[in-house]
Amino acid sequence: MPSDLKTSMYVSASGMRAQGARLRTISENLANANSGPEKVGDDPYRRRVVTFKNVFDRTLEADLVKMRGPFKDKSPFRLQFDPNHPAADKDGYIKMPNVNTLIEMVDMREAQRSYQANLSMIDSSKRMIQRTIDLLR
Repeated sequence: MPSDLKTSMYVSASGMRAQGARLRTISENLANANSGPEKVGDDPYRRRVVTFKNVFDRTLEADLVKMRGPFKDKSPFRLQFDPNHPAADKDGYIKMPNVNTLIEMVDMREAQRSYQANLSMIDSSKRMIQRTIDLLR
């Protein structure tokens, strides 16, 4: 296999792995978007985020995508008025997760598109390799 095509496939695969991990983190956030605390003083679920970094692979002589995290989002919790909840404070508010479902859905869509773009790149590389083999026959 030509080296450049092999490298492009490895780079795309690393991007797919990173976006797959991002999708899992987003799914966890969405699943816990309404998970409140059980008792007064407890914190609810805290949103998690991932970041990416380039890591140079000396064997391939190319940058691969690596995920960092997940890290806890330090943004404040939402407050919800529910005086009958067992975790309500003296004013009747409970802390709710700092997850905004709209932001999570937008992030999910972006991660899906990035994943698909990397998959398309791998498919294109495979087609080029197959065409090269066909020409050599």
